[in-house]
Amino acid sequence: MRRLQLGSGVVLLTYLFLHLANHALGIWSLDLAGRGLALALRLWHSVPGTILLYGSASLHFALALRTVYGRHHWTLPVTEWIRLWAGLSLPLLLIRHAVATRLAASLYGFEPNYERIVILLITSGTQGLQVALLAPGWVHGCLGLWIRLRHHAMVRRAKPALLALLVLLPLLSAAGLVRMTRAVMASRAVLPAPDPKLAAHQIALDAWRHNLVILYLLLITGAFVAGQLRNRLARRRSQKASLNA
Repeated sequence: MRRLQLGSGVVLLTYLFLHLANHALGIWSLDLAGRGLALALRLWHSVPGTILLYGSASLHFALALRTVYGRHHWTLPVTEWIRLWAGLSLPLLLIRHAVATRLAASLYGFEPNYERIVILLITSGTQGLQVALLAPGWVHGCLGLWIRLRHHAMVRRAKPALLALLVLLPLLSAAGLVRMTRAVMASRAVLPAPDPKLAAHQIALDAWRHNLVILYLLLITGAFVAGQLRNRLARRRSQKASLNA
């Protein structure tokens, strides 16, 4: 189970790294970030990339549900609470991303590029949400990888560089998004409406996003409640056995 968790986590961390690094390219130019996005879409929208990304996300989430259900107590160190909070926010990013790009592309022919994405973020007022959702997933993945590999001497020696990467990459990503937003706004006196294909089906896409988020929250809550009920029943059986003894 640990190997499955580590393998699926590395795939998701790679996705987040490429996503954040791609945003950071916007510091130099919108065109450079656009070329990076084209390569990323070619990778993740291919059949192997799709199976790898969404298969890893599904597996990692299933293992997370198993962990939530199987936990006997919730007295955790601060690092674990941070990792748990960051990890539970990651599916919210993937749901938003899958609906806004992959589902919109597959069902309605939306072709994302950074100018269209920036216009959509500006018109919807969700510029900050993009990095706010990416950063916790990045923190979760980095902490998880550190916990798994920290016993290696080489990894411990690289701790300062890894810590710098943990902090700097989300900051550079945010700076890239700000730079691209300014470039788009400076190049246009009036921002155009979002892509017509996306706008025409926005209600349907919002419904998909809403339903998937509700399903996700129900699964997490259900796993927690079921685990607590199992723990209570186990304690009652233990108490009865002690009394009978």
